[in-house]
Amino acid sequence: MGADKAALLVDGRTLLARSVALLQPFTTSVHVVIRVDQADDEVRRQFPLLFDEAPLQGPAAGLTAAWRHAPDAAWLVLACDMPGLTQDAVFRLVTARDPARGATAWRGEDNERPEPLCAIWEPATLARLAALTKQAGAVPVSPRAVLAASDPLLLDPDRPAGLVSLNTPSDLHRYLDNRDGHEP
Repeated sequence: MGADKAALLVDGRTLLARSVALLQPFTTSVHVVIRVDQADDEVRRQFPLLFDEAPLQGPAAGLTAAWRHAPDAAWLVLACDMPGLTQDAVFRLVTARDPARGATAWRGEDNERPEPLCAIWEPATLARLAALTKQAGAVPVSPRAVLAASDPLLLDPDRPAGLVSLNTPSDLHRYLDNRDGHEP
């Protein structure tokens, strides 16, 4: 992206603040997982923080940090770079949850694998991810692969565009130019 995604402004709010606000009606608390070097960042420090599990990096580090914080909890996970996601979509995800499955997730773009960063991760699946990352050491573990192997309940999104991550400046411009009024 070339910039801090969490701090990008859409309609006067940061992507991080938008994501936190989107999740708040569906959970008792929202935590933002960050790297230790981001602890003093004013965009992040206004929210309850958890810290990545070093030496891990990326989504596996954040998911492992959440599991260590509350190992018996299911975690509703959302990346901050999906501004097209709506409260209706999160409501549908939450109400479809099946705790007997390894996770509840949206079917990804390829229609086969889950979207791991907009999903409800069950405790056993997070424990498996933590164990695999510990075994792998410096080798990255794919949260998508772990989720896919956990017998997830996969939902078909009503609006697949709502699950699109903003990874480049052109993604952001495309989102801003093509919004259809479905804001969180």
